[in-house]
Amino acid sequence: MTIQPISLSELPSLSHHTIDIQKGEYIFREGEATSELYVVCTGKVQLSKTTDEGRELLLRICEQGDSFGEIVPFQPMCVCTVSAKMMEAGTLAVINKQQLEEKLTTDHAFALQFMQWIHLQLQRMQAKVRDLILYGKKGALYSTLIRLANSYGVETEDGIFIDLPMTTQELANFCGSAREVVSRLLKELKEHGVISFEKGKMTIHDVQFLKDDIRCEGCPIDICNMK
Repeated sequence: MTIQPISLSELPSLSHHTIDIQKGEYIFREGEATSELYVVCTGKVQLSKTTDEGRELLLRICEQGDSFGEIVPFQPMCVCTVSAKMMEAGTLAVINKQQLEEKLTTDHAFALQFMQWIHLQLQRMQAKVRDLILYGKKGALYSTLIRLANSYGVETEDGIFIDLPMTTQELANFCGSAREVVSRLLKELKEHGVISFEKGKMTIHDVQFLKDDIRCEGCPIDICNMK
Protein backbone atom coordinates (compact mmCIF):
# COMPACT_ATOMS: atom_id res chain seq x y z
CA MET A 1 0.00 0.00 0.00
CA THR A 2 1.71 3.17 -1.20
CA ILE A 3 1.28 6.50 0.57
CA GLN A 4 1.42 9.54 -1.70
CA PRO A 5 2.99 12.30 0.41
CA ILE A 6 2.87 16.02 -0.26
CA SER A 7 5.97 16.74 -2.34
CA LEU A 8 8.83 18.64 -0.77
CA SER A 9 11.27 17.40 -3.39
CA GLU A 10 13.27 20.63 -3.29
CA LEU A 11 14.23 20.25 0.35
CA PRO A 12 17.38 18.12 -0.21
CA SER A 13 18.75 20.82 -2.54
CA LEU A 14 18.74 23.20 0.44
CA SER A 15 20.93 20.83 2.43
CA HIS A 16 23.97 22.40 4.04
CA HIS A 17 25.60 19.00 4.60
CA THR A 18 24.82 15.35 5.32
CA ILE A 19 25.50 13.27 8.41
CA ASP A 20 25.93 9.52 8.86
CA ILE A 21 24.36 8.16 12.05
CA GLN A 22 24.40 4.66 13.51
CA LYS A 23 21.43 2.68 14.79
CA GLY A 24 20.42 3.76 18.29
CA GLU A 25 22.07 7.19 18.12
CA TYR A 26 20.00 10.33 18.76
CA ILE A 27 19.73 13.17 16.26
CA PHE A 28 18.18 15.40 18.90
CA ARG A 29 16.50 14.97 22.27
CA GLU A 30 13.38 16.43 23.80
CA GLY A 31 14.11 19.79 25.44
CA GLU A 32 17.17 20.66 23.35
CA ALA A 33 17.39 23.85 21.30
CA THR A 34 17.43 23.27 17.54
CA SER A 35 17.89 25.19 14.30
CA GLU A 36 17.87 22.41 11.68
CA LEU A 37 15.45 20.40 9.57
CA TYR A 38 16.32 16.90 8.33
CA VAL A 39 15.56 14.75 5.30
CA VAL A 40 16.13 10.99 5.47
CA CYS A 41 18.43 9.85 2.66
CA THR A 42 18.84 6.28 3.92
CA GLY A 43 17.85 4.41 7.08
CA LYS A 44 14.87 4.88 9.41
CA VAL A 45 14.26 7.41 12.19
CA GLN A 46 11.78 7.18 15.06
CA LEU A 47 10.27 10.23 16.75
CA SER A 48 9.21 9.76 20.37
CA LYS A 49 8.15 11.58 23.50
CA THR A 50 8.81 10.61 27.12
CA THR A 51 5.89 10.74 29.56
CA ASP A 52 6.11 12.05 33.12
CA GLU A 53 6.30 8.41 34.27
CA GLY A 54 9.35 7.85 32.08
CA ARG A 55 7.53 5.74 29.47
CA GLU A 56 8.52 6.21 25.82
CA LEU A 57 5.69 7.01 23.41
CA LEU A 58 6.63 6.44 19.77
CA LEU A 59 4.93 8.93 17.45
CA ARG A 60 6.31 8.51 13.96
CA ILE A 61 8.63 6.50 11.71
CA CYS A 62 10.54 8.44 9.04
CA GLU A 63 12.03 6.72 5.99
CA GLN A 64 13.85 7.69 2.79
CA GLY A 65 12.50 11.00 1.49
CA ASP A 66 10.66 11.90 4.72
CA SER A 67 11.34 15.23 6.42
CA PHE A 68 11.36 15.88 10.15
CA GLY A 69 12.54 18.48 12.62
CA GLU A 70 11.41 20.77 15.37
CA ILE A 71 12.13 24.18 13.86
CA VAL A 72 9.48 26.91 13.56
CA PRO A 73 10.35 29.27 10.69
CA PHE A 74 10.67 32.96 11.58
CA GLN A 75 10.69 32.27 15.32
CA PRO A 76 13.86 33.30 17.20
CA MET A 77 14.25 30.09 19.20
CA CYS A 78 13.04 26.51 18.72
CA VAL A 79 13.02 23.79 21.38
CA CYS A 80 12.52 20.11 20.58
CA THR A 81 9.22 18.74 21.86
CA VAL A 82 10.16 15.18 20.81
CA SER A 83 13.31 13.08 20.46
CA ALA A 84 14.62 11.62 17.20
CA LYS A 85 16.62 8.37 17.17
CA MET A 86 17.91 6.16 14.36
CA MET A 87 16.03 2.85 14.01
CA GLU A 88 18.41 1.82 11.23
CA ALA A 89 21.82 3.28 10.43
CA GLY A 90 21.62 5.82 7.65
CA THR A 91 22.35 9.25 6.21
CA LEU A 92 20.43 12.47 6.82
CA ALA A 93 20.49 15.71 4.84
CA VAL A 94 20.67 18.73 7.16
CA ILE A 95 18.91 21.99 6.31
CA ASN A 96 19.69 25.14 8.25
CA LYS A 97 16.74 27.21 9.55
CA GLN A 98 18.02 30.35 7.84
CA GLN A 99 18.24 28.60 4.47
CA LEU A 100 14.70 27.31 4.85
CA GLU A 101 13.40 30.77 5.76
CA GLU A 102 15.06 32.31 2.70
CA LYS A 103 13.43 29.67 0.47
CA LEU A 104 10.02 30.24 2.04
CA THR A 105 10.36 33.99 1.53
CA THR A 106 11.36 33.85 -2.15
CA ASP A 107 9.51 30.78 -3.46
CA HIS A 108 5.75 31.05 -2.91
CA ALA A 109 4.95 27.67 -4.48
CA PHE A 110 7.39 25.98 -2.10
CA ALA A 111 5.96 27.96 0.84
CA LEU A 112 2.48 26.62 0.01
CA GLN A 113 3.80 23.05 -0.14
CA PHE A 114 5.54 23.54 3.19
CA MET A 115 2.35 24.83 4.84
CA GLN A 116 0.43 21.85 3.43
CA TRP A 117 3.09 19.50 4.83
CA ILE A 118 2.87 21.13 8.28
CA HIS A 119 -0.92 20.81 8.19
CA LEU A 120 -0.68 17.13 7.22
CA GLN A 121 1.69 16.41 10.12
CA LEU A 122 -0.77 18.11 12.48
CA GLN A 123 -3.68 16.03 11.14
CA ARG A 124 -1.70 12.82 11.59
CA MET A 125 -0.74 13.72 15.15
CA GLN A 126 -4.30 14.69 16.07
CA ALA A 127 -5.59 11.36 14.74
CA LYS A 128 -3.05 9.41 16.79
CA VAL A 129 -3.81 11.37 19.97
CA ARG A 130 -7.54 10.84 19.36
CA ASP A 131 -7.04 7.07 19.15
CA LEU A 132 -4.92 6.96 22.30
CA ILE A 133 -7.39 9.02 24.34
CA LEU A 134 -10.77 7.85 23.06
CA TYR A 135 -10.31 4.15 22.31
CA GLY A 136 -8.37 2.91 25.33
CA LYS A 137 -5.52 0.41 25.27
CA LYS A 138 -7.20 -2.07 22.92
CA GLY A 139 -8.28 0.66 20.53
CA ALA A 140 -4.79 2.17 20.57
CA LEU A 141 -3.32 -1.20 19.55
CA TYR A 142 -5.95 -1.86 16.88
CA SER A 143 -5.50 1.59 15.33
CA THR A 144 -1.71 1.10 15.36
CA LEU A 145 -2.10 -2.22 13.53
CA ILE A 146 -4.31 -0.51 10.93
CA ARG A 147 -1.65 2.18 10.48
CA LEU A 148 1.02 -0.49 10.08
CA ALA A 149 -1.11 -2.14 7.38
CA ASN A 150 -1.51 1.19 5.58
CA SER A 151 2.21 2.01 5.78
CA TYR A 152 3.98 -1.34 5.40
CA GLY A 153 1.24 -3.74 4.33
CA VAL A 154 1.70 -6.07 1.37
CA GLU A 155 -1.45 -7.78 0.07
CA THR A 156 -1.17 -11.60 0.05
CA GLU A 157 -3.61 -14.49 -0.26
CA ASP A 158 -3.60 -14.85 3.53
CA GLY A 159 -4.14 -11.17 4.32
CA ILE A 160 -1.93 -8.13 4.75
CA PHE A 161 1.73 -8.95 5.44
CA ILE A 162 3.46 -6.25 7.53
CA ASP A 163 6.91 -5.93 5.99
CA LEU A 164 8.48 -4.34 9.06
CA PRO A 165 9.96 -6.27 12.00
CA MET A 166 8.73 -4.82 15.28
CA THR A 167 9.11 -6.12 18.83
CA THR A 168 6.22 -6.24 21.28
CA GLN A 169 7.92 -3.48 23.27
CA GLU A 170 8.15 -1.21 20.21
CA LEU A 171 4.50 -1.87 19.44
CA ALA A 172 3.62 -1.08 23.05
CA ASN A 173 5.53 2.19 22.80
CA PHE A 174 3.43 3.22 19.80
CA CYS A 175 0.28 2.43 21.80
CA GLY A 176 1.36 4.16 24.99
CA SER A 177 0.79 0.88 26.85
CA ALA A 178 2.79 -1.60 28.90
CA ARG A 179 4.41 -4.49 27.02
CA GLU A 180 2.43 -7.02 29.07
CA VAL A 181 -0.89 -5.44 28.06
CA VAL A 182 -0.03 -5.43 24.36
CA SER A 183 1.30 -8.99 24.57
CA ARG A 184 -2.02 -10.17 26.04
CA LEU A 185 -4.06 -8.33 23.39
CA LEU A 186 -1.92 -9.75 20.58
CA LYS A 187 -2.40 -13.26 22.00
CA GLU A 188 -6.17 -12.76 21.93
CA LEU A 189 -6.03 -11.59 18.30
CA LYS A 190 -3.94 -14.65 17.37
CA GLU A 191 -6.39 -16.98 19.09
CA HIS A 192 -9.24 -15.45 17.07
CA GLY A 193 -7.29 -15.80 13.81
CA VAL A 194 -7.10 -12.05 13.23
CA ILE A 195 -3.29 -11.99 13.10
CA SER A 196 -0.37 -14.40 12.94
CA PHE A 197 3.41 -14.15 13.22
CA GLU A 198 6.24 -15.73 11.26
CA LYS A 199 9.93 -14.95 11.68
CA GLY A 200 9.19 -11.80 13.66
CA LYS A 201 6.79 -10.29 11.13
CA MET A 202 3.02 -10.05 11.33
CA THR A 203 0.22 -10.89 8.92
CA ILE A 204 -3.19 -9.32 9.53
CA HIS A 205 -5.81 -11.75 8.26
CA ASP A 206 -8.88 -9.68 9.11
CA VAL A 207 -8.18 -5.93 9.12
CA GLN A 208 -11.92 -5.25 8.91
CA PHE A 209 -12.33 -6.85 12.35
CA LEU A 210 -9.95 -4.23 13.76
CA LYS A 211 -11.75 -1.39 11.98
CA ASP A 212 -15.20 -2.51 13.07
CA ASP A 213 -14.17 -2.94 16.71
CA ILE A 214 -12.97 0.67 17.03
CA ARG A 215 -15.63 2.08 14.70
CA CYS A 216 -12.96 3.25 12.25
CA GLU A 217 -13.85 6.61 10.68
CA GLY A 218 -12.13 5.71 7.42
CA CYS A 219 -9.48 8.43 7.48
CA PRO A 220 -7.44 8.78 4.25
CA ILE A 221 -4.28 6.66 4.16
CA ASP A 222 -2.08 9.77 4.00
CA ILE A 223 -3.37 10.57 7.52
CA CYS A 224 -3.84 7.04 8.92
CA ASN A 225 -0.25 5.80 8.76
CA MET A 226 2.93 5.51 10.79
CA LYS A 227 4.67 8.52 9.24
